[in-house]
Amino acid sequence: MSRPLHLAVVCYPGLGGSGVVASELVNGLAARGHQLHVLSTALPERLHAAPNILFEPIEVPASPVFEHGPYDLAVASQLVELCRFAPIDLIHVHYAVPHAAAALLARHVLGDAAPALVTTLHGTDVTRLGAHPSVHAVTAFALATCDGLTAPSSYLRAAAAEQFGIAAERIEVIPNFVDLERFAPPARRDRDAGLNALFARPEDGPILFHVSNFRPIKRTLDLVEVLARVRKTLPARAVLVGDGPEREAVAARARELGLSDAVVLLGRRDDFAALLAHADGFVLPSESEGFGVAALEAMASGVPVFGYHVGGLPEVVVEGTGALVPCCDVDALAAAVVHGIADRQTRDALGRAARARAEDRFGWAVAVDRYDSYFRRVIANRTKAGD
Repeated sequence: MSRPLHLAVVCYPGLGGSGVVASELVNGLAARGHQLHVLSTALPERLHAAPNILFEPIEVPASPVFEHGPYDLAVASQLVELCRFAPIDLIHVHYAVPHAAAALLARHVLGDAAPALVTTLHGTDVTRLGAHPSVHAVTAFALATCDGLTAPSSYLRAAAAEQFGIAAERIEVIPNFVDLERFAPPARRDRDAGLNALFARPEDGPILFHVSNFRPIKRTLDLVEVLARVRKTLPARAVLVGDGPEREAVAARARELGLSDAVVLLGRRDDFAALLAHADGFVLPSESEGFGVAALEAMASGVPVFGYHVGGLPEVVVEGTGALVPCCDVDALAAAVVHGIADRQTRDALGRAARARAEDRFGWAVAVDRYDSYFRRVIANRTKAGD
């Protein structure tokens, strides 16, 4: 039996895709007996309590000298101190900006004693933020020096190769994954099992669901526009989970369209799985998705997904599990939702197919095995290169 690995994991703590994947992967690796040190500015919401999971809070100093605290330097320094204290085999950073550069700095400080380094790309760290001129050159250099790189979709691997001048074959595609026990269809779908109670004026109509960080790239305002169009045919309502810069604009637009009673914004909730499982459809109108973790969680719950045909989402949501339409076509998205949920038999068939695809392709055990194997290969190659 292979020895347990000692891993340092750097991630963001929120409900965005990179934080969710990092936390769930740590949980899975810990269940296999590995020792994990998780570095983040706050305790990640999906992280389980376990004896071999140690949370290492990143403290970013505040000073009137800076407009923003030196987060990247704090990450690098924390990694240096951790690696001097613990026998770390590999550093795994999630989201390239600025984690890849911070880890590279830590490796230079540690010198020959530095562990292997793997960066997992997640989406906007490649397509948006990583492409920005203010960080592109340093991020590209940092990624080029990593011992290993992973991406959750073939789409994102190709985008990263082009954006940063990396050979595509250097990037290992390991699809994201889902906890099939936590996100699972209920024995019987029932809107009265928590969903209807969220609305001040319950109606007997379908309920749509959405989870995101409400950033502009998620196009959450389109959710309200879609709902307004769907309600011309069906008395649909929407439950929105998450928080971010667009949340107030979504609430304001719902008021403008007279939909305040049909839209519930729950804010940040990590306990939404039980509600999601009773929804009729999941709407994801992002203009870019490296993979689509939220879509996968809906599919695992037996909920069909409706969104835009962008990024890596078509590698997750395929025909028969929901529908993807051209980006930003609100009318087409609303029509797809109506077609998918108006008839109960159609909706249930889509939901069963969505669950089956999640089980067949995206279970966490397979992903954890692949990461475990990949980490060992990276460590072996680095050791060999150092001989």
